[in-house]
Amino acid sequence: MAEVKKENWFKRTWGKIAKYFRELRSELKKVVWPTPQQVLKNAAIVVGCVIAIGIFIWLFDFVAQVGIDALISVFH
Repeated sequence: MAEVKKENWFKRTWGKIAKYFRELRSELKKVVWPTPQQVLKNAAIVVGCVIAIGIFIWLFDFVAQVGIDALISVFH
């Protein structure tokens, strides 16, 4: 029976890395990149949502603090 010689570890590893980057490049060609206007619009929506949620959390925290202070003053 003939002995099959394994390929060098470095060659195998380098081949896998090269294949990964070839496939990565081909996949990135398929991506539909957003226009700068779309990026600005989406960023504005995200910032607006973060501000709105921050205000909601601040209001909830304020109301809860007032309620807890009222309860403490009633039972103290």
